[in-house]
Amino acid sequence: MGHPRKALRTTAVGAVSATLIAGGVLTGTSTATAATGIRFVDITGDGGTVLKANVLTPAGTDGTRRYPLLVLPTSWGLPQVEYLAQAQKLANSGYVVVSYNVRGFWQSGGEIEVAGPPDTADASKVIDWALANTPSDAHRVGMAGVSYGAGISLLTAAKDSRVKAVAALSGWADLIDSIYSGRTQHVQAAGLLDGASLVTGRQSAELRGIFDDFYASNLSREQVMIDWGKKRSAATYVDQLNKNDTAVMMANAWGDTIFPPNQYADFYEKLTGPKRLEFRPGDHATAELTGLFGLPNDVWTDTERWFDHYLRGEDNGIDRELPVRLKSRSTGGYEGYPSWKSVGETRRKIALAGTTTIRANVDSGANGGVVFLSSILDQVAQLPPVASIPLLPRRWAAIWQSEKYPSTQRVRGTAKLHTTLTPTKESGTLVAYLYDVGPLGLGKLVSNAPYTFHGRTPGKPFDVDLELFSTAYDVPAGHRLALVVDTVDPLYVEHNPSGAQLTFSSPVNDPSYVSVPLREQ
Repeated sequence: MGHPRKALRTTAVGAVSATLIAGGVLTGTSTATAATGIRFVDITGDGGTVLKANVLTPAGTDGTRRYPLLVLPTSWGLPQVEYLAQAQKLANSGYVVVSYNVRGFWQSGGEIEVAGPPDTADASKVIDWALANTPSDAHRVGMAGVSYGAGISLLTAAKDSRVKAVAALSGWADLIDSIYSGRTQHVQAAGLLDGASLVTGRQSAELRGIFDDFYASNLSREQVMIDWGKKRSAATYVDQLNKNDTAVMMANAWGDTIFPPNQYADFYEKLTGPKRLEFRPGDHATAELTGLFGLPNDVWTDTERWFDHYLRGEDNGIDRELPVRLKSRSTGGYEGYPSWKSVGETRRKIALAGTTTIRANVDSGANGGVVFLSSILDQVAQLPPVASIPLLPRRWAAIWQSEKYPSTQRVRGTAKLHTTLTPTKESGTLVAYLYDVGPLGLGKLVSNAPYTFHGRTPGKPFDVDLELFSTAYDVPAGHRLALVVDTVDPLYVEHNPSGAQLTFSSPVNDPSYVSVPLREQ
C-alpha cells in the first residue's frame, strides 16, 4: 500500500500543474514552455537536502551570452509549479528563471524551518547551481516570491550580496509583528499556516513547539518565540540589506490577515537603497493571484519592470516614479507618494471623552471578520465587515463617534489610539475598531487591531498606545467615524479572566483620542 501523504502530494502537484498550464493556454502562453525549454531538476541544498526545482531559459540560448537570473522560492504549502505562468513570461523576456520547492514541503527533502538559516542557505545553493548549470550572469541575480517565498527572498538578499534586486510580494519583514502584534496571537492566521503545513509538509520539532506554545499562551516561552521570530525577520538584518544596496520592491494587501501592512511600511522606511512599496485591496496573496494563472496583473507587471530596470538596465522610468504606490479600497484608483511618512500627513483627532467601563469575555458584535473571506469580499465587492453601531451593547463595547463630516475624508495610513486603561485583572485583551458610519448607523470596518497586557496591577491605570492596521479608505460626506472597543474577536486569542472589566478614561492632563491620518484634500 502506498504512502497516503506521498499520494496526496503527487495528486495535488498534478492538479496545480494542470490548472497553471490551462491558464497558460487561455492567455496564449502555452507555447512558451516549449520555447523556453522547461526542465525539472533536483538541486542539492544546504546539508545535502534535495530541492525539487524547475528551470526555464530564454529561447535560442546557445552558450554565447549570459542572462539575468531570477530565483523564485515557493509559497507556504504550494508546489514548485506555482510560478510557472510567470516564469514563462520572464524567460520569454530574457531571464533564466529557477523556481524551487522550499525544504520541508511537498517533494523537497528536509523539514519546515520557517525561513530559518537552512532556508537562506538553500537559496544560496540554488544560485550556485544556476550559475554553474545555466547561462545566467553572476552579476545580475534577483529573487522574488509570494508569501513564504517573499520572506525567504528578503532574508537571502540580506545574507547573500550576489542578490541585487528583490520583489517581496505579500510577505513579512517582521514575523512577530505579523502574527503577534499587540502581544496578541492572531489565531486564525496561525491556524491556517499550521494546517497547511501539516497537509503539505513536514514540521520540524522546533516549529511544532512554537505552534504549541503560541496556542497555549505560554508566557514562560514568550521570549523564546520572539527570539525565534526575530531570527526569521528581514527587519533584523536591515543594516546588511542597506550595506548591500539591494533594490527592494515590496507589495502587500491592506487586509492581509497573515502579514498586516504595518510591518512592511515600518521596514520600508528603514531601507536606504532603491526601494518601492505597493499596497492594494485584498487579503493575503490575493492581489498577486491572477498573475499566477498568467492573467494580466498589476503586481507582476511592476515586478517585471523592477527587474528590467535593476537587472537588465532598462530605462523604463520605474526609478523615477513616486516610490510609494497605493490603491484605495474605496475608489480603486492608484495614488503615488514620495515616502510612507508623507502618506496621511494631515491628522485629525477624535476625542475619546468621558469614562466608560465595559465587561469582558463577550463578543459585542464588532469584529474583524473571517481570515481571507472578509478582505476578499472587500477587494472584489467593497463589502468589508459591518456592524450596526447603535445596536452594539454598551455593556460589552465602548463607543465614541466623530461629528458628521461635511466632505469626503480620505483615510490614508495608520490610525493611532491613545487612552488610559484601568483593568480589574492583571491580564486582558482589547480590540479596537474604526468604522465608517452611515446615516442609518451601519458601520463599515475601516481598520482594527488587538492589544493584550499582562502583569498589570488591578485598579491601577496605565497608558495604552495602539496602531491600527494601515489602510486607504474614503469616508463619504455626511458620514461619521466611530471607534469601538471590545474584548473578543474570533481572529485573535483573548486573555480576559472571567469577570474582568476594563475602564477607559480621559484625564485632563492626558486626554484620550484616536488620531486619523488623512490625505490632503
